Amino acid sequence: MWLFLAFLSVPLIEIALFIQIGGAIGLWSTLGIVVLTAVIGTFLVRTQGALAMNSLRQSFGTLSDPSEPLAHGAMILVSGALLLTPGFFTDAVGFALLIPGVRSAVFRYLKSRIKVQSFEMGGHPRQRPQEADIIDGEFEEVPRDPNAPPSGWTKH
Repeated sequence: MWLFLAFLSVPLIEIALFIQIGGAIGLWSTLGIVVLTAVIGTFLVRTQGALAMNSLRQSFGTLSDPSEPLAHGAMILVSGALLLTPGFFTDAVGFALLIPGVRSAVFRYLKSRIKVQSFEMGGHPRQRPQEADIIDGEFEEVPRDPNAPPSGWTKH
């Protein structure tokens, strides 16, 4: 239900803001601001995304919990989509998601709402049955002609 309300209310908010801002500053200024926010947003998403990727690599390297860097990366991705969408409301939400403090607050809120059943990382590999390592087969040794040129399959 909330998704339906979002799809209904966001375009209405955007249309109302376009009418209000366009009436106050004019058509070309309004369009210029929309294009400028898309360009600035693209630059900021690239830099924030690179920082998030470095944080994710670091968490993988130290075998720490990668959920927060992954969530930050996902929020930066959503932010990029919102900033490329023309509109003032989506730009405001997109720029807000580029602020690390806002992303951390959203992550803490989502973390409090989600219950993880199990989580394993690193540790010992699972033991496999011994039979899984056995391959049954038959072979026949073929004598090699000493005068034949090398086959190219081996280094001798």
